[in-house]
Amino acid sequence: MALSVVAGRGARTEDEAHCGWSHLLEHRVFKGAGGRTAREIVEVIEGEGGNINAATGYERTSFQVRALAGGLDLGSAVIADLVQRPAMVAADLAREKQVVGQEIAEAADAPDDLVFELAQEAAFAGQPLGRPILGTVESIATAGPDSLNAWRQSLYGPGGLVISAAGAVDEDDLLRLAERDFGAANGTPAPTPEGASFAGGERAVAKTLEQANLVLLLPAVGAHDPAYFALRLLAEMLGGGMASRLFQEARENRGLAYAIDAYSETYSDVGVLGVFAGCAAKDAAELAKVTAGEIVAMTKPVGEAELARAKAQLKGSMFMGRESALARSEQAAGQVLMFGRTLDPAEVAAEVDAVSAAEIAALMTRILEPRRSAMAVLGPKSSLKAAPAFQRALFG
Repeated sequence: MALSVVAGRGARTEDEAHCGWSHLLEHRVFKGAGGRTAREIVEVIEGEGGNINAATGYERTSFQVRALAGGLDLGSAVIADLVQRPAMVAADLAREKQVVGQEIAEAADAPDDLVFELAQEAAFAGQPLGRPILGTVESIATAGPDSLNAWRQSLYGPGGLVISAAGAVDEDDLLRLAERDFGAANGTPAPTPEGASFAGGERAVAKTLEQANLVLLLPAVGAHDPAYFALRLLAEMLGGGMASRLFQEARENRGLAYAIDAYSETYSDVGVLGVFAGCAAKDAAELAKVTAGEIVAMTKPVGEAELARAKAQLKGSMFMGRESALARSEQAAGQVLMFGRTLDPAEVAAEVDAVSAAEIAALMTRILEPRRSAMAVLGPKSSLKAAPAFQRALFG
């Protein structure tokens, strides 16, 4: 079975002074809660054959327990302690800041992490979505036990919590445990995040690496937009798999990249269409031009066979991902937070099947209309020409 307790708030609620506090808090509550030490928290779960984890995103924070059948009662009790009764000891907080500081340094040392961070910063400059979820060493340094606890009461307030379970669980048991462990929860409502807008720009950083890393972002639609599934299919055809346009043209036909793929990232009100590529520095500018060409080509309706293949791939990835109990519990919680209800898989499949080639072409035109993009290039100095080359090829 899997249990998810998900708060509908994350790093997007932070201002610049509190950047990284949500992630730090998620780490901090594991240092002791409900009378258990950090070691006892994991030992009691693992002693029953389970495991416990958590994750912080821009729009939600999730606490998760996977366990054998019968593990729901213990999992609910432990997560309730983490969310509502953490021990905010100053010495433990200081040590966890050191751990998070090492995580920040690790991300800065990993090119395929850093390049995405740079692109996100360019796309949403000066906004919470443009700041790193991990924060900075300087911003997390200001968090104290009392101020971080006040942040917890806001972030994990009961009005924004969803409790979801999948696998070997009984609905009546889940409702009973939700009332027992979370019925008396209290807290102050977190502020509603401000609307985001795609700014666009370039971040080109020269670094001594063997390869160049490129991330290209375009402004797209959010999760509530009627064109959401058109965006998912657009990304699939552009660069979702080995049969995609970018893979076939950039990698197979031209040998310009060892890795290239397209993806969509959607938030409640905005989204991005993105491309990641890894290539030799000497090929970076040409690869950027080829990518721009394939993007522009998507403004024309695709053929029936290509669209049918993309629909099959998208449905396959969505539905095969549901084979994990944890994936189902996380998906259900996310849907309730985003849409106020769970979505039946048959309903989702029907939405995918209903998308037409004309709708995808219209969405691509809509995405290009603002004439804005964000691009990050990380690699040898010669690769930095890719950023202006992409802009010129895309917009003239």
